[in-house]
Amino acid sequence: MNIRPVAMCLLLAAALSAWADDAPIGYVKTLTGTASITTGKNKVTAQLGTPLFQGSTLKTGAKSSMGVTFKDDTVMSFGSDTELTVDEYLYAPSQGKLKLGSSMAKGSMNYVSGVIAKLQPDAVSVKTPTGTIGVRGTQFVVKVDEPAK
Repeated sequence: MNIRPVAMCLLLAAALSAWADDAPIGYVKTLTGTASITTGKNKVTAQLGTPLFQGSTLKTGAKSSMGVTFKDDTVMSFGSDTELTVDEYLYAPSQGKLKLGSSMAKGSMNYVSGVIAKLQPDAVSVKTPTGTIGVRGTQFVVKVDEPAK
């Protein structure tokens, strides 16, 4: 028996699995002013079409705004001086795996539900420094002020 083809299949399967985990979960769709996206140690200046990944931190500058669309058609629009991290994103509706968890440190956001919130509303949450928003509707606006110094 030749184990070379079996080994190649196993390596290919592992590579495809790793690639799937690194697949973009969304993209920047609108941008005014300056913004950045940091994933791990990789920080890039946001531009139209910049991909988002699980764990990405999105930041907008002063007098700036950015809109992103996720794979499930969730739309988030950020005002100036906003910081949000995508903590968890699972979108595999055929497997029943749906989750969108994010943490907003400061700024403002307009959220419009996509497929995840429509199929499983309790699978979407936005954490803020003072509480957690559970998404049960189709749209909301949130503003997080920086703590007084």
